[in-house]
Amino acid sequence: MPVATRVRWAVIAATSVALVATGCSSSSSSSSGSNANGVVLAWWGDPQNPLEPVNTNEVNGGAVLNMIFTGLVSYDPKTSKASNAMADSITSTDQQNWTVKLKPGWKFSDGTTVTASSYVDAWNYGALVTNKQVNASFFQYVQGYNDVAPATGAPTAQTMSGLKVVDDNTFTVALSQKFSTWPQTLGYSAYYPVPKSFFTDHAAYLNKPIGNGPYEIQTWTKSQKMQLRPFTGYSGPNKPKNGGIDLKVYTDTNAAYADLQSGNLDLDNGIPNSALKTIQTDLNGRYINEPAGIIQTISFPLYQPQWSTPGAAMVRQGISMAIDRATITKVVFTNTRTPATDWTSPVLGESGGYKSGLCGSVCNYDPAKAKQLIQQGGGIPGGQLTISYNADGPHKEWVDAVCNSINNATGDTKSCVGRPVGTFADFRNQITTKQMTGAFRTGWQMDYPLIQDFLQPVYTTGASSNDSHYTSAQFDSLVSQANANPDQAAAVGQFQTAEKLLINDLPAIPLWYQNGTAGWSSRITNVALDPFSVPVYSEITVK
Repeated sequence: MPVATRVRWAVIAATSVALVATGCSSSSSSSSGSNANGVVLAWWGDPQNPLEPVNTNEVNGGAVLNMIFTGLVSYDPKTSKASNAMADSITSTDQQNWTVKLKPGWKFSDGTTVTASSYVDAWNYGALVTNKQVNASFFQYVQGYNDVAPATGAPTAQTMSGLKVVDDNTFTVALSQKFSTWPQTLGYSAYYPVPKSFFTDHAAYLNKPIGNGPYEIQTWTKSQKMQLRPFTGYSGPNKPKNGGIDLKVYTDTNAAYADLQSGNLDLDNGIPNSALKTIQTDLNGRYINEPAGIIQTISFPLYQPQWSTPGAAMVRQGISMAIDRATITKVVFTNTRTPATDWTSPVLGESGGYKSGLCGSVCNYDPAKAKQLIQQGGGIPGGQLTISYNADGPHKEWVDAVCNSINNATGDTKSCVGRPVGTFADFRNQITTKQMTGAFRTGWQMDYPLIQDFLQPVYTTGASSNDSHYTSAQFDSLVSQANANPDQAAAVGQFQTAEKLLINDLPAIPLWYQNGTAGWSSRITNVALDPFSVPVYSEITVK
């Protein structure tokens, strides 16, 4: 998922997102004695979209959804391994037709029962093109998806033919092709269930979302604060070990860090780059810096004619080779990033699809070759590269460093400049409405721990987080073949074959893999980040 604080994204992450970056944040104030009630006051940023499961593909919204919902599958916070959560079983005899059985008795925080219809109705709503949900493409493998989300024209159906409710605790899913790892994807927020009130009073739901997870939303003042408290009717194993989480919106990461140091904030996972050199001393060791399933990239608007030519692809390769990743990650990020050499994450491991060096020379710093490729490709379109970024996150320093590296390689101090955009939401809206004319920062935090998640949602034609609007029939075909392969090792190889196409086409330049970082106050303990770089909120205890 595209990332906003980390990630999605990223992933959102990562990933979404997503869509990882340190996105939205706002002003500061005192914790007002929250800890007296066992409540943790934590950093947050405004979500881009309303908190609908299929309409959230960035990290700030995803963090909340993951607290108020439990899906069919969950991911181990230490290993990211998928296991059944609300699902009692997910079975298939042919890897294409699946039967999902639910654990009975689960409730939403409004007291209504979670049933098979809660999933089927949510998925149908999310897929229907007229509902304009950003993660609709996550249902593209369900039979009937093209009827509810045609590439052009109006839908010819309101529901997907591949979804059938058998009884209150059972539904079936017919996919349009074999997809052996499909059950492992179902922990992502797009697949969460929704209560009936989501449909009967949608406005009320958006104002105060209702889920079936360990927390419920008590109050939400947009752009300021959200209060979450333990949901007493929660049926899962991850019962909160604290009295709740208060998420406070910051638009300035430095202000948040100052609040953390002064005791007016308990948890900060939007650490500004400027704090990294002194954070261990500042916080007496209360700091986490560990690998996460996040990659940072620079994307290009391939929908703009000047960036869609063969010469422009050569220019992008030259730009990539002009970036001194090793120096930037060491100096700017104080080794909380690692230069990227593929489009996934080392967190996956080799068996999961990470391949060090897959990008080849295109990701190696070679200023002489970079200048040559840029010139051979016809030069930077318009004579100057702009790199857009959201100004409410800690991006100016690294964007300036990237531009300085490119300018040094080209021998022109004006060949690259940063372009700040006010807020993360504004920035993402410019991307999703295809307003970009130059390069822009992107990041991806894995939604689930599969190489497929780093490639399909980001680079297949028309995918939900394909911000560059890259299209390649060969890439799409290879991804589909890999999804259908029941042999996971063989499937990984097919995904990597698809990934190699990105070397020449380069819709996005890999920059670096991002660690998850967080600092905390002396009033809380048991702070950990999951492999998605999101705090494991339910495990935090208050002294």
